[in-house]
Amino acid sequence: MSDEELMQTALDEAKIAASLGEVPVGAVVAKDGEIIARAHNLRESGKNATYHAELMAIDAACKALGGWRLWQCELFVTLEPCPMCSGAIINSRLKRVVYGARDPKAGCCGGLTDLFALPFNHHPVIESGLMEAEAQALLQEFFVMLREKRKKK
Repeated sequence: MSDEELMQTALDEAKIAASLGEVPVGAVVAKDGEIIARAHNLRESGKNATYHAELMAIDAACKALGGWRLWQCELFVTLEPCPMCSGAIINSRLKRVVYGARDPKAGCCGGLTDLFALPFNHHPVIESGLMEAEAQALLQEFFVMLREKRKKK
């Protein structure tokens, strides 16, 4: 699969999250262009702060491949990873991270800060902006809907 197809799958996961009332973020872990794992945010429904799309996808990929080192894998995610997810990316040894929309409030790949610029023992290749407009539109539509819903209450 191409990078665009993998990101489209992550966007499809983000749409599932939105339909559940979750912030629309989706993630895909791929190895040699094939999907190993896919996930979406589940913090609200799972009542767990760690249920971010990236962590869910990394967990599923580790289980699918039978180990915690994902050095041959790539992560495609619709929103720039936060500090927690960036830590998991470093610890799982993902070789490449491709994300769509920047997150100026919590992004740790250059949006707010760049954790990958620090002298950790692993440095994935980071690529930003793939299908950014689509990812940003999903987030904006979700938060507009959420604000309108709150006004009605």
